[in-house]
Amino acid sequence: MINIAAVVLILLGLYSLLTTQHIIKMIVGLNVFEVGLNLFIITIGYRTNGIVPILVKNGNVQDFVDPLPQAIVLTSIVIGFGLTAVALVVAKKIHKTYGTYLINEIGGKVE
Repeated sequence: MINIAAVVLILLGLYSLLTTQHIIKMIVGLNVFEVGLNLFIITIGYRTNGIVPILVKNGNVQDFVDPLPQAIVLTSIVIGFGLTAVALVVAKKIHKTYGTYLINEIGGKVE
């Protein structure tokens, strides 16, 4: 069920990126896409009744939860935050220069 939600978020974010001309809406769509992708990666590492991957004498390796997807998602969150911050600064600069957030109105105003 969580995989379906992740795929829906990915598709919703992708749809928003491809169909809108507004820069801020594109940034929000990119964030929705990122959240869906992070959720999908986390569900890959999920294991029902899994145990923490700490060295124990009587632990079975097959019962451990995979920590790699969690580490990848933490890195992805940090990268996504930085990307969003830079994108918002660029959007603000575009609005200050051209007076609009719409991409199709910016194209013909090259100085």
